[in-house]
Amino acid sequence: MSRTAVSIGEAMIEMSGGEDRTYRQGFAGDTLNTAYYLNALMDADWTVRYATAVGDDLYSRQMVEFIAGTGIDTGAIRTIKGKRAGLYMIHQADGDRHFTYWRDTSAAKLLADDAAALKGALDDAELIYFSGITLAILAPEARSRLIKAVGARRAAGAIVAFDPNIRPALWADNQSVVDALTEAARVSSIVLPTHADEVPYFGDADDEATARRYLAAGCEEVVVKNGADPALVVMRKGEWRVGARKVASVVDATGAGDSFNGGYLAARLGGASPEDATKAGHATAAVVIGHHGALIPKEALGKAG
Repeated sequence: MSRTAVSIGEAMIEMSGGEDRTYRQGFAGDTLNTAYYLNALMDADWTVRYATAVGDDLYSRQMVEFIAGTGIDTGAIRTIKGKRAGLYMIHQADGDRHFTYWRDTSAAKLLADDAAALKGALDDAELIYFSGITLAILAPEARSRLIKAVGARRAAGAIVAFDPNIRPALWADNQSVVDALTEAARVSSIVLPTHADEVPYFGDADDEATARRYLAAGCEEVVVKNGADPALVVMRKGEWRVGARKVASVVDATGAGDSFNGGYLAARLGGASPEDATKAGHATAAVVIGHHGALIPKEALGKAG
């Protein structure tokens, strides 16, 4: 019997490279990245669906074709007439990657505007995954609609996973971040924050404080990521601190957190303990950061065991 996981958020056109003003086109986005790794790592009886909105232009059609080509179900991707897919460009400067975004006309900003379509996308989901970026791009009314729809599925027995993934430029002010993330945690089963991202908004003294705050908000399980340092997993019945796998060198850190989430959730849904699932998340991220790009060949993930 097939089981369904739904990742909901924004996929974008990616233009990377830039040497001699020559760029390579791709597609990526935090929730799409996690959907990709969920699809690669979950048992065969799971279907992974991506829910978003795209435009009616050539590049939006190419995006949907790309997503379908990875094996992800595209049945919940809506087409919005007259809109476009968001775009970002990556350039190298001062030894690091820098991102410039164009998303004013992005169709994904309307992904929660149709309440019936949103309900249909989530109705059979046993796992729902979304992020702070999913929330940040939405108008306040649509944001509330999405949180309500996700909460209804959790009440019906679905597992809801949420990565706060704070991107300051997408939010109007700090209070909006605090309010939205706290409300999202209230309807979530699992929260996967990054401690350093949380401190400017919540003032958490340490990762333990981050975990306890999200548990108090209403979730059941928190995995606090700390980059190359050990992750902290806290549940009401225990906690674990799990070290990251050592890597010889980091080729490209893009998608590290997204792939960790995919590895962790795939393991948990497969019956692994929180501690073993965290090891699986670290192992997945360790392989991903050894390759260029957020989405690496699925064959390479065999090394994540």
